[in-house]
Amino acid sequence: MRTIRLKKLGVSLACVAIIGAGSFSVMAEATFSPYVDDKGNISFPINFRTNMVHLGSWFVPSGGASGFHDVYTEKESVEAFRKTGKFPDGAVLVKELRASKSGTYTTGEGVNYATSDIKQWFVMVKDVKGRFANNPLWGDGWGWALYKPDNKAKNVATDYKTDCLSCHVPVKDKDWIYTEAYPTLNAQ
Repeated sequence: MRTIRLKKLGVSLACVAIIGAGSFSVMAEATFSPYVDDKGNISFPINFRTNMVHLGSWFVPSGGASGFHDVYTEKESVEAFRKTGKFPDGAVLVKELRASKSGTYTTGEGVNYATSDIKQWFVMVKDVKGRFANNPLWGDGWGWALYKPDNKAKNVATDYKTDCLSCHVPVKDKDWIYTEAYPTLNAQ
């Protein structure tokens, strides 16, 4: 996202444009999220590994979701969470699911590590205002998206209630987010 600020005669004009992969998109609100257009379509946050803060990781040893789940968000969202205990409006969470391998190293046997093989990405955008009530990928305070490695331009989720929500039910009272593995959210 590029933000251009012009100041003239004490008046500030902010122009926000989102340019990615050769496309142009208009945001729902200039202050909401650079990854959401005016219809509630969530775009994949390119370069999130270098532009966002790593909150923490989960390791799932077996099953379809096995591997490392690395979770990222914006620095401003971390700062807001540390103050309020909640993610702010427009916060973006990206969970990258990577395959894993194990081996014997000087640190021990059976050491698990993440590989470069990506299984999928989950993206959530906090929405405290309920902006997209008619969009089936928005509800319960969040926008929900799922991307596969073969096409980062296409959200393959079709209805958050059937595609996403069931995994989050145990943390319904925690704003649908498992935060136990996110030490970055704790001020130190």
